[in-house]
Amino acid sequence: MPLRSSLPVPTLDLDPDAPHVADFYHYGDLLSADEHAALRRLRAFLATDVAPVVERAWAAAEFPMQLVTGFAGLDLAGAAYTDPPAGRVFLGFLHAEIARIDPSVNSFFGVHAGLAMGSISACGTAEQRERWLPAMARMEQIGAFGLTEPHGGSDVAGGMETTATRDGDEWVLDGEKRWIGNATFADLIVIWARDTDPGADGAVRGFVVPGSTPGLTVEKIEGKQSLRIVQNADIVLDRVRVPESHRLSGGRGTFADAGAVLRRTRANACWGAVGTQMAAYELALSYAKQREQFGRPIASFQMMQDLLVTMLGNVTASLGMAVRCAQLIDEDRGTDAHSALAKEFCASRMRETVAMSRQLVGGNGIVLSNGIARYFADAEALYSFEGTREMNTLIVGKAVTGHSAFVR
Repeated sequence: MPLRSSLPVPTLDLDPDAPHVADFYHYGDLLSADEHAALRRLRAFLATDVAPVVERAWAAAEFPMQLVTGFAGLDLAGAAYTDPPAGRVFLGFLHAEIARIDPSVNSFFGVHAGLAMGSISACGTAEQRERWLPAMARMEQIGAFGLTEPHGGSDVAGGMETTATRDGDEWVLDGEKRWIGNATFADLIVIWARDTDPGADGAVRGFVVPGSTPGLTVEKIEGKQSLRIVQNADIVLDRVRVPESHRLSGGRGTFADAGAVLRRTRANACWGAVGTQMAAYELALSYAKQREQFGRPIASFQMMQDLLVTMLGNVTASLGMAVRCAQLIDEDRGTDAHSALAKEFCASRMRETVAMSRQLVGGNGIVLSNGIARYFADAEALYSFEGTREMNTLIVGKAVTGHSAFVR
């Protein structure tokens, strides 16, 4: 029998015209009128099509495929690759808006529009960009990015086991990849593999592999307790053949190509952490205003206000760092260290913010329908991907001291 008394339900404001209470310093004012209009269209779509389905999809560990059509209608997937490209601050807010509704859906979009399209844009030839990017921008073809391996995460640059062997006008790919988002339904997968030619000096090269290629096996990773909506998969490449025309040959032909892509997507990852924090703070604030104890809303208690202000400070500091990092990239002054510090800081603050949000909501915070539990769980994956805190710390440490502390 259901409870007769009503319980407070923490909610996000889904009005596409309402300012975010978590943007306390009004960083959104940096955007142009056209950018605000584009984000308004995105927020309306997120409110009507995404927010109503994510709870069920998260519980079922399924991706709602109908969202692809909705995202395609927004015409945002190719925004970074137009002439001129969209500004990085706008692109950052785009990711924050999606993550605010659901971090998994943002991961789907980021893998496709950031990692996969970004690899082709940065490392492909003009012909390759024209061949693949327009259809991907229309989201008629969905992309995935195959870098991480079962035995290689942080050390994948030096320890990549997947190989690429030249055979006439084709390349033969052998190996395994793990944690590859979107792979279960991707039309195109960018696979990074080590060239076996002794004269290549172990160079890592990128290849665009159609998802239907013989010898390519994709298996969904089951049992995830974080980012359950995004479909991560194990990939096995067993003598997968691709033509030379599918090798991304417009870059340097080394792991530096993948590094250039990651520099930008790591900066995007910090925006995902910002959006996740914004949601956690807003849900906690909403709950604190509704929940009463000792005859008063808990929002009136000093210790609850301390939690809320700490959360808001984390969001504000993270948003400020994300904005400045994006501006530096737009100015061609952004470095690996800038992106690494932003990812490390924002992800660390996010982890604290979602924990405080869960703490404020108490036992009700572990119930999926209250929202906070989903962000709390998803934050654990965001904390680790696009470079762990430790690896990003060492990137920044090397930049500021001039000494590498990496162990080989």
